Amino acid sequence: MLRRTIVFFFFTLLALQASAQYKVDRLVRSGEVALHYEDYVLSIQYFNQAIQLKPYLYRPWQMRGVAKFYLDDFVGAEADATEALRLNPYIDMLYDLRAISRIRQKNYTAAIDDYTKALTLNPGQQNYWFNRALCRLNNKDYDQALLDVDTIIRKWQNYSNAYSLKAELYLHKKDTIEAARWITASLKINPYDADAWTTRAYIALARKEWKDAERFLSEVIRLKPKTVSAYVNRALARYNFNQLRGSMADYDMAIDLDPNNFLAHYNRGQLRMQLGDDNRAIDDFNFVIGLEPDNVTAIFNRALLLDRTGDLAAAIRDYTTVIDQFPNFWTGLHYRARCYRRLGQTAKAELDEFRILKAQMNKHLGVQQRWSKGKTEEVRKRSEIDPEKYNQLVVNDEETVDHDYKSEYRGRIQNRSIESTFLPMFSLSYLPYRGGVNSIQLYDSAVDAFNHQIKAAGAAAPLYIVTSNDALTESQSATYFQRIEQITTAIEKQPAVAELVTQLLERAVLYNMLHDYDAALNDLTVCLQTDSTSVLACWQISVVEAALANLPALASLPQSSALDNIGNSTASSIYSARAMEHTKRALKQQPNNPLLLYNRGNLLAADRRFDDAIDTYTQALALNPMLAEAYYNRALAHLAAGNNQAAKQDLSRAGELGLYNAYSLMKQIK
Repeated sequence: MLRRTIVFFFFTLLALQASAQYKVDRLVRSGEVALHYEDYVLSIQYFNQAIQLKPYLYRPWQMRGVAKFYLDDFVGAEADATEALRLNPYIDMLYDLRAISRIRQKNYTAAIDDYTKALTLNPGQQNYWFNRALCRLNNKDYDQALLDVDTIIRKWQNYSNAYSLKAELYLHKKDTIEAARWITASLKINPYDADAWTTRAYIALARKEWKDAERFLSEVIRLKPKTVSAYVNRALARYNFNQLRGSMADYDMAIDLDPNNFLAHYNRGQLRMQLGDDNRAIDDFNFVIGLEPDNVTAIFNRALLLDRTGDLAAAIRDYTTVIDQFPNFWTGLHYRARCYRRLGQTAKAELDEFRILKAQMNKHLGVQQRWSKGKTEEVRKRSEIDPEKYNQLVVNDEETVDHDYKSEYRGRIQNRSIESTFLPMFSLSYLPYRGGVNSIQLYDSAVDAFNHQIKAAGAAAPLYIVTSNDALTESQSATYFQRIEQITTAIEKQPAVAELVTQLLERAVLYNMLHDYDAALNDLTVCLQTDSTSVLACWQISVVEAALANLPALASLPQSSALDNIGNSTASSIYSARAMEHTKRALKQQPNNPLLLYNRGNLLAADRRFDDAIDTYTQALALNPMLAEAYYNRALAHLAAGNNQAAKQDLSRAGELGLYNAYSLMKQIK
């Protein structure tokens, strides 16, 4: 009897351990799915739960760190990566995560240590070598950085970025001959590398080869049209061979891209001042002084402009600010004296003129007061130290190339361009629909009937039709988790499955919003087994299956689906086929539903059947000509099929109906 009891408890313990492991795996998987869909707050909540259950697993710490990184919480990301490394110091990607988090905090020395450790684990990882060299460049350790780059070139001879980085290092060492040689080698391997063209342009700028610099920077702009520094530097090059109109246009574009850019505002103000556009020049210098209240050259330039436009009191105020800092600035004293005379304040004018005379005599006698070291340190920019250079354009003390660190965690996912991505399928949600600038809620008879049914049963909120699940706030996700628990409790108390279809559908919608697609799929499968004619269940399960088909492989985690054993690509194909089949079943019952036709068009487009997708979107629009999403996606299908003019027409219509992203995409079509 004792033996049986021991065996019973042993197997019970094993079952509990297996159940706990499955729950943690499912939480981490759901968190990774939420991370993939950029729902970072929700993903952190999943990883928090996994950490509470099993704090000794490194994976939840790692993935929570990734989510924090994408939320720009680099301190938190570093802390989570550190804890993951404490639990498992043999995963090189953890060092990469911590290093890139430290880089975002400009802690290059610590990042170098991390990449050194990562390279001991994985010496064949090119990105680690490159990132360590970049960190050493930022630390101005040029010799060690050159050694790293030499190793990269020896291991990967066709890696053009290493050649361009070596050229940049030589440029920092003031060796323009070697820099030019290596940048030529880089561009020979990859003539489409914008960073290499940038370095080549800096070499030309250092040599004052203005027309060559302008040509190279034009190539940078062609390859990376949103590079602000390229416009600022090309404006400088154009200014130096008297192409003032082009220079002004470049400063305008730089400010459009980066409204707070100091150099662009300052130099545009200088250029406007030279061209006689005084009032707008004042606006630029006002902006610069707002950024840097102690910038004496900007204050003096504004004083000159106020003087020219007749605001003498304001001009005197600015002249006085500069003179207080630099008492022997004769030019400022001269202009202030002139303002005093124009205002009839002769005594003050004569005092300034006497100071000028006295300073000139002191200089002649060799006793002119010099600026102290402390005084020069009060001015941040080197080009701002000498107020006599008030009429010169400003340049950076040292030009640097804005490199992209090569990492799995290179930048925020939400920063990537989404204009050319198909809008998602219509699905059910507890959050209202938001389509561009419109807030009109979409209508469907089956959804309306379902809402009446759940309202009569005392449901707290109706269902809406949306095109995407927006990222949830912490309070929203907590509310939905709580609602799932309530529905689960009610289901457990109801023995008859036929009576549970409504609640299962509700819970499936909640699971879908929380990106727990496996759980949503299970509930919807039970719904269809109970009621195979449910349009909403067919509709929603096709959305879930399409989402599962589009997920990246989460190879690190065991998955709950029965499709795991047949490979990721095959599983994706099967999910896609099932999504299409369920959409067809829903359309058999509602053949004139434009939302379902739109979904079918999305599935066809995902299968690269663009002509069929165009036809299906056209059918949806015949039923609902106000469906902006259908115009937008049909435009993308037209683009994929090479019909640019038809795409422009559809984007124009989508923009009219409130999808403002359509206009920005339309500008990119030639």
